[in-house]
Formats: sequence, structure tokens, C-alpha cells
Amino acid sequence: MDGWNYFNYFTEIEEYFWKKRGAHLLVSPLDWAIMETWQKAGVPLEAALKGIDRAFESYGRSRRGAGKPLKSLAYCTDAVLDAVAELQEAAAGIAPKNGRAAAEVFSRDELRAYFLKNITQLRAAAGKNRESQHELAAKLDEIAKSLESNLVLLDIPGTLDVEDLERRLTVLDDKLQSTMTSCASEELMLRLRREVDGQLAAYRRKMKAEQLAVVERQYLQKRLLDEFVLPRLSLFYFS
Repeated sequence: MDGWNYFNYFTEIEEYFWKKRGAHLLVSPLDWAIMETWQKAGVPLEAALKGIDRAFESYGRSRRGAGKPLKSLAYCTDAVLDAVAELQEAAAGIAPKNGRAAAEVFSRDELRAYFLKNITQLRAAAGKNRESQHELAAKLDEIAKSLESNLVLLDIPGTLDVEDLERRLTVLDDKLQSTMTSCASEELMLRLRREVDGQLAAYRRKMKAEQLAVVERQYLQKRLLDEFVLPRLSLFYFS
């Protein structure tokens, strides 16, 4: 998988799903949560797209597929995992490719603009919550400052180590998620848990318990970002 596809993981899957569904509709928070579970589990883009293909074929042959569009990526989960297993078997004994081709994906100006946009959004959220949630505001200021400190990496001569940069951003993403979870009110968390239960109700029989647990966690994280109006910092969300 080349560097461009690697860092456009979500966009590639989202657009492919649109094409297969035949409608350019917004991907739901549940679908985003499922894509994030695939990305964090290391599901190759090739396997994700192949699994979506197979899921649509299977759905089209089923009774419920008669005249009704496939609505969620949740239906594709098993097919994607099967595609992963096949790729792993096919790749057995083959030396992995060097992933550093990703270093040429973005220009430094693009990365700097992305960083500055996220820093601005973090500080805006901090300012909005400074009086009502001082602890939240302080932590957001701290994360914004850490993100700003990484700007100096873009000025270092030589090839930019995008993989290491992504590791740094992942650490800050994890810190941001922990901050939101600890500062969210009980009322908000209860509302979001009711929401995710409703979204997953139709798919609980199809997905394994461990899959459900991961999707629920990713869904809650996505919705907390929406509620606090905060960005994802990873390069996977660059586009």
C-alpha cells in the first residue's frame, strides 16, 4: 500500500462505500467508529475494500438486499476480516515493504497548515470552556502547546520522518481522548451511551463481543469530539 493510500485510509474507504451504495451520503458516526477500529487493528486498505465488495455481493443475493441499500459498514465486518486473513496467508514468507515511502506524501506547508488549524481549534475550545470547566481548558491548552512544539520538526533539513511524526500525534490524540472522557459530565456520557446502543442494536448479532466493544469505544470517542468541537490530530484525518 503506497503512502498516499496509507494516510487517506478513511477517505478511500468512505468514497468506495459511497460508490458501492450508489449515493453520496454522509458516513454515520457508527461507520467512522468501524473504520477507526479497522485502522487501529492494522487492517490493510486493500482488505477493507475487498471485504466491502464481498459484503455488497452477499447482501445483494440476500432477501433483505432486494430493493434496499446496504446502510452501514457494520454489515461488512466479517467480510473484511476474511479478506485480512486471505492477505496474511498470501503474504506469508514475503518480506514487508519499506513503509518510508509515506515520507513524501505531504508537503511541509500542508502539514504546517494542518497543525495550525488544529492548534487554533484546540485553543478555541479551551477559551470556550475556561470559565465553566477550568481543568478541561487547561489540558486543552497543554495539548495545543505540545502540538505547536512539533512544528519545529517541519523545519529540520533532510527527509521528514512522517512515521515518527504520526507517533507523536497519536500520543496527543490519546491524551485528548483521555481528557474528554475524564471531563465529560455523567449526563453527556449517558446520552452518548444510549445513542451508541441504539445505533448498534441492529448489528449486535452479527458482530462478535470484542468487535462490539471496540466499535462502542471508537463511537464514543468520535461523538465526544463532536460535542466538544475538537479535532483529531493524526495524519489519518488530514484530508
